Amino acid sequence: MSSILRAIILVTLLAGCSFSGGNVNAPQNLDNACSILDQRRSFLPAFKAAKRKYGVPVSVQMAIIWQESKFKAKAKTPRKYKLWIIPAGRQSSAYGYSQALDGTWKEYKASAGRWGASRTNIRDSADFMGWYMAQSQRELGISMSDTRNQYLAYHEGRTGYRRGSYKSKRWLVKVANRLEDRAIRYRSQLRRCVKT
Repeated sequence: MSSILRAIILVTLLAGCSFSGGNVNAPQNLDNACSILDQRRSFLPAFKAAKRKYGVPVSVQMAIIWQESKFKAKAKTPRKYKLWIIPAGRQSSAYGYSQALDGTWKEYKASAGRWGASRTNIRDSADFMGWYMAQSQRELGISMSDTRNQYLAYHEGRTGYRRGSYKSKRWLVKVANRLEDRAIRYRSQLRRCVKT
């Protein structure tokens, strides 16, 4: 193989890697759903696709993504440290827009047949959230528009939710209650700027 052909292949591969991650930084004005969607044109089609496929409202998806990653494509959990200075990995394997854990993401890809899905892709992350919430609706009876309980099941896992593990975590219940309010606010804003 000629050196020119090798160079072209290498440049093509590197270019593909640089564009696969989406927007790394969060949009501005995260309290305004219309502003978010105006800044990230790929978001609304992704959220609408998940709504059509699973029935999860756009406002619920946006509220949970706000909580999980603040709309950052490559969001990671904070680092852990030993003796306050020695890096010791991350708090969990949660990654991307949806903060899906490695094991849950692997299960999703196998179950949904989406082997090429990426946690840094908004369409894949929205589809993952819809898939997960549809299972929570089926197994736990949680309505797709019930942001509070969908989030508690998302955060604790369906088994943890079923056991009521969140009940001993007052901070988490407060977060879920505030998320319900955020979803209501987003829904009201979305009525003014898009047909969802």
